Amino acid sequence: MARILIRRARVLTLDGDDRELDRADILVDGARIAAIGAQLDAAGVDRVIEADGKLAMPGLVNGHFHSPGNMMCGALTDMPLELFMLYEVPPGGEGAMGHRLAYVQTLLGAVEMLKAGITAVHDDPYHNPAPTTDGIDAIMQAYADAGIRATVSINHPNRIEYEKYPFLADLLPDAVKARMAAVRRWPAAEIGALYRWFLERWHGQADGRLRIAVSNSAPQRVTDDYFATLSEFSRAHDLPFDIHMLETRLQRVFGQEVWGKSLVRQVHDLGFLDRRMLVIHAIWVDEADMELLAAAGCTVAHNPVCNLKLGSGVMPFRRLSRHGIPIALGTDERNTDDTTNVWGAMKTAGLIHKIAEPDYRDWPSAAEVLACATRGGARGMGLEGRIGVLAPGAQADLILVDLDTLPFTPLNDLRRQLVFCENGASVRLTMVAGRVVVEDGRVLSVDEPALRAEVRALAAEFRDSLAATDRAAAALEPFYRAMLMRALDVPVGMERRAGPMTP
Repeated sequence: MARILIRRARVLTLDGDDRELDRADILVDGARIAAIGAQLDAAGVDRVIEADGKLAMPGLVNGHFHSPGNMMCGALTDMPLELFMLYEVPPGGEGAMGHRLAYVQTLLGAVEMLKAGITAVHDDPYHNPAPTTDGIDAIMQAYADAGIRATVSINHPNRIEYEKYPFLADLLPDAVKARMAAVRRWPAAEIGALYRWFLERWHGQADGRLRIAVSNSAPQRVTDDYFATLSEFSRAHDLPFDIHMLETRLQRVFGQEVWGKSLVRQVHDLGFLDRRMLVIHAIWVDEADMELLAAAGCTVAHNPVCNLKLGSGVMPFRRLSRHGIPIALGTDERNTDDTTNVWGAMKTAGLIHKIAEPDYRDWPSAAEVLACATRGGARGMGLEGRIGVLAPGAQADLILVDLDTLPFTPLNDLRRQLVFCENGASVRLTMVAGRVVVEDGRVLSVDEPALRAEVRALAAEFRDSLAATDRAAAALEPFYRAMLMRALDVPVGMERRAGPMTP
């Protein structure tokens, strides 16, 4: 593999000491950073990249993502999660997409991320109506072809739809419940076999850029034996475990009404809460939940734009961080953030907690937010110390940001301007595992104009899929809305939303 010398860059390492170098060289040897220092020897290098006026920093990590939503930016009406999900993944399996569309839309999201300087993504794809080896291959091949680093799971619940929610079984007509109960549910042995295939086929492929994770979607969406199979597989192979917990107020109500405890407590009591878990959202957590998450060594994935778009609430950032819980930053889906741009998630994270914390001294600093978008995401992917930092021995996943642009003119505070001024447009080079994949705005791994043309050509197939989901969702929406309204009458002992404005 090539040896590349990046010369005379301003360097922001984002390591544990948050070191910054006014001017330094970075020697990349193959997939790794070999050295960082002044006037490094250029002997034997294959390419020299002049970086005067550029900032070298770790590539951003999209710490939580669902690639099957990539065709849906701007497509769905904003509504609470439980209604929103009806219009993207209907419980009857309507609106299934072909494998080519799965490949193309995954590639679309990867290209958008790479151009913005996002070098790694933790993807938790859902599969409608059920995962197949061909569908999984399509997603993984797209990431391989794009040149991005990706850790990917299989998100597939196995409970009857009305068992995943409080009150819903009482509200649905018998005929609808019968149709839901007739949908095939995967047994634990079958998902276990699929994961064994997934591990053998894709883990460590593309020179190590591609890795697999485990997902059960959420604890209330799977049976205990299914959950146990996935947890055991995660532990046996030391794989990250993706799990959505307490994203919405309704999920807090579910725990109280169905289990008599929070979702976090339920997972702990089952013996499944451990350091491999990436707990996604964690908005409606209480102090006891946070203590359990901290003791287990879990990481939390914060998705502030998604949380606002769906009205889910504001995650208690400072309280989680005080418990020592690492926080990753994600965009969630391209239909709940409408982009894959972690820069926007950073700015939102830097702002939203200012109205949640009355003491301004508790507001997240720009340095903390940057750490979430780099080291925090690496922790959630099980790659702590290997990505999300610039250091000898770490993977050469880095970007060059042009400081001679409007977001940095004048340059007053580098970290604040990265978080609050930059949107990714100043990224001039993106490198993943020592390979330059974007340079001067051009993707080198993919024919982007051809990709955009194919996306437009496949839009008719997508619209047909969306129409099928819309019809199925519209018939169910009144019952789910009634469930949400009923849940609002159940006290949960906390508030994570602004609520109605008072006079």
